[in-house]
Amino acid sequence: MQIARVRGTVVSTHKARSLTGVKLLLLQFIDAEGQLLPKYEVAGDTVGAGIDEWVLVSRGGAARIDDGYNNRPLDAMVIGIIDTVTVDNRQLYSKKGENRG
Repeated sequence: MQIARVRGTVVSTHKARSLTGVKLLLLQFIDAEGQLLPKYEVAGDTVGAGIDEWVLVSRGGAARIDDGYNNRPLDAMVIGIIDTVTVDNRQLYSKKGENRG
């Protein structure tokens, strides 16, 4: 899994039929210091994440293990919304807004 920040949404009216009803988010990955990396990815969202939230991202075949997603062409899925991230006894992120990176 990786940590990413939700930067936006992706809307596609013409797509594979199996993706109908799947919410797509534009994610920017975050390093261990809480810094945004230059890498972006589009991921399906099963948890209802919103803009600027930090999320857990599952990638590759593991992204499709959730019920109902095993036959969909998805390389990445948002599988959790992060409440806090702490590294070396220092809080990098809190969903409540304190120490937001």
